[in-house]
Amino acid sequence: MLDGYEADEECTSGRGQVLIPWPNRIEDGSYEFDGQRHQLPLTEPEHRNAIHGLVRGETWTVAEQERSRVQMTYALEPQPGYPFSLALELEYSLSDDGLRVQTTATNVGGKAAPYGSGAHPYLRSGGGTVDSATLRIPARTVLHSNDRGLPVGSEPVEGSELDFRSPRPIGATVLDHAFTDLERGDDGVARVELADRVSLWVDESYPYLMVFTGDPLPDVARRSIAVEPMTCPPNAFRSGEGVIRLEPGESAGGTWGITPSG
Repeated sequence: MLDGYEADEECTSGRGQVLIPWPNRIEDGSYEFDGQRHQLPLTEPEHRNAIHGLVRGETWTVAEQERSRVQMTYALEPQPGYPFSLALELEYSLSDDGLRVQTTATNVGGKAAPYGSGAHPYLRSGGGTVDSATLRIPARTVLHSNDRGLPVGSEPVEGSELDFRSPRPIGATVLDHAFTDLERGDDGVARVELADRVSLWVDESYPYLMVFTGDPLPDVARRSIAVEPMTCPPNAFRSGEGVIRLEPGESAGGTWGITPSG
């Protein structure tokens, strides 16, 4: 179902990584929160952005482990650009329904903290490239970005090549877009479906989905497709849109998963 990597291999192209305390990009790595200006390291230097948070390459601790479930924890300590303290928990569980991932962040510091969350799984279509695979994205609106990957506007998908509300082949469409206004079922869940083979679902804590065909990355280019749950849009720490304000002692959580189909 997933385009992953071996245990002794380096993780490339963000495969499976956790994107906390923000997903996607922050312009110039700088933002303001509660009247204070913060400067993050430019981890995407070619575009002068800070990208995908602070924990994607860190080592987490196994807090609990069972045959089909593992709980991981990580203490995000204050650091340059993010002087806040978060206790992070991830629970991965497997069942006949597939994979379920629950994320919880708790502010264990003494002041309010900005927070966002995301994940970066790549889904496989079953073989070859994704061009012939059918895709359904239950989104009414797409964000358009500049050459730095930063949003510059949004528009309805209706009538455009980015309208995948009804399943159709990806074809030559290049996807590197954030989608929102998600159509959800009565259970509040939105589902992206790929090739009648696998679907990725998100609960209501994830209003955004980044969908990426990986074209500029040789190790994943068009052989798989990233579907990234996000609690906020790209550049959220700059725009303020969708940023969760965690007061001391408060927690925020969300759940997403991957289900085999067909």
